Amino acid sequence: MRVLSQGEDESWEDVVREELNQTIDSSKTLLRCILIHNQAQINTSYLITTVHHGISDGLSCISLQSELLQYYQTIASGKQLDVDYQPAIPSLEQLLPQWMHGKQGQIQTLWFWLKLKLQMLFHQPEALESEKTISIEERRCGMTQRCLEPKITQKLVKLCREEETTVQGAICAAMLLTVAKKISKGKTRNMNVCCRSYVDLRSRLEPPIAHNNMGILASFLTSFHKIKPQMSFWDLSREVTQNIADSLKRKDMFKPLMLSRKILESYEDNIDGSPPTISVTNIGRVNIPAVYGKIALEEISFVPSNVIFGKTFTVAVATFNDKMIFNFLVSMPSVSQDTMEMLAGGVINCLIEESSR
Repeated sequence: MRVLSQGEDESWEDVVREELNQTIDSSKTLLRCILIHNQAQINTSYLITTVHHGISDGLSCISLQSELLQYYQTIASGKQLDVDYQPAIPSLEQLLPQWMHGKQGQIQTLWFWLKLKLQMLFHQPEALESEKTISIEERRCGMTQRCLEPKITQKLVKLCREEETTVQGAICAAMLLTVAKKISKGKTRNMNVCCRSYVDLRSRLEPPIAHNNMGILASFLTSFHKIKPQMSFWDLSREVTQNIADSLKRKDMFKPLMLSRKILESYEDNIDGSPPTISVTNIGRVNIPAVYGKIALEEISFVPSNVIFGKTFTVAVATFNDKMIFNFLVSMPSVSQDTMEMLAGGVINCLIEESSR
């Protein structure tokens, strides 16, 4: 753990960007923490916890952060620290449904991979233009944060119910429309796009796995859409939501798990190939305590590193205290800082406009 003292001109976001681009040597450690004391805001500090992605997903990272604050509260109160050790979860192969095992599972996995390849060839989804092509080893992960204040967040959630869609669908729609506007450069035309939505597996396994069990138990669903001129935000949101619902019903979220290495290798072999247009990981409402003794937790969010998917615009979303926090990600310099800032602003403006009607 490191403790940093920041001046007025320094940003906690700069520290996060450094962490996103600093590897974790798994032979030495799997986790590191930085506590930032802000000299300009005496009563405000930032706790940044970086965890190796091989052992944790967004949900267990958030749970870990809460546990660290609970342990602080115990130590500060002078009580003896009693660490709650969780038993190791079984291997991924053991956790998967029975139909994913053996030859049946291999057939399901191969069919999924072939179908995804064919869909990519058929739809030819468009993505952001690569502003500069360099090797994956030379790239950096860029990040910028935005938020929706509680009143806007509450309005958005209410409108999603009224429009018979989900917040996930609304975020995906805002991302797709914003990127489509950038790609088309103001020209009116049909556009094929690809949306990748990450889903939690913990609640879908038998038996369910709790959030405080460290592990990477997330998968993704891929949907394809044709954005037409004058297509409404809510129509696109409902389309995305329906696609996700259909994929969950088919249990598609289990099928990519045995192919994760192959999928990554395919992008490494063709770094400017056909990546998803956008990628959204949204853990929804974070249900952890806000007060830990003398400390009050004002904000909490998560952010995965992304350097591989060069032309994909990505966001990690969490809602805490009714504030929706967006951490936007790009692989730089495939997508520049200026482009990322412009796209992030476009997504938030879109959601605010739709929530204010």
